[in-house]
Amino acid sequence: MGNGKLYKIGELAKQADVSPRTIDYYTKLGLIEPEKRSDKNYRLYSDETFNRLKRIETMKNEKYTLEEIKANLQQLNKVTHDDTVRDRLTSIQLHLEQVVKDAHELGPIMQQLKPNQLKKLYKLLTHPTTACIEALIVLLGKNPFS
Repeated sequence: MGNGKLYKIGELAKQADVSPRTIDYYTKLGLIEPEKRSDKNYRLYSDETFNRLKRIETMKNEKYTLEEIKANLQQLNKVTHDDTVRDRLTSIQLHLEQVVKDAHELGPIMQQLKPNQLKKLYKLLTHPTTACIEALIVLLGKNPFS
């Protein structure tokens, strides 16, 4: 993919490692759209659709429902029409949600640590956490450090 060619359902399914039936279903749900139709009325999909399919599959693997995925994709479309930016924003969003989930799961375990273990853990987490917060602030354009 990546050459601007248009793909029939079977070709796209093979490239994206999903079934043609999945492509059909996502099209009916409005998660993806064909770029155009061929002279023989085949639906033709673009590279952008391939990228969107990959985003959908990633979000499905993260346990999002198809309704949540559709809402998320619609929100990102309002932000930007640039697929690269949407891919990166989706990736950041998924990572952040995973961090929150992991933190909630670790809470009870951390309560069982000894005070000296907790102190070491906080030292280990402080720098990466601060860097993450600073990166998010910069991303959001509200950098109080500059």
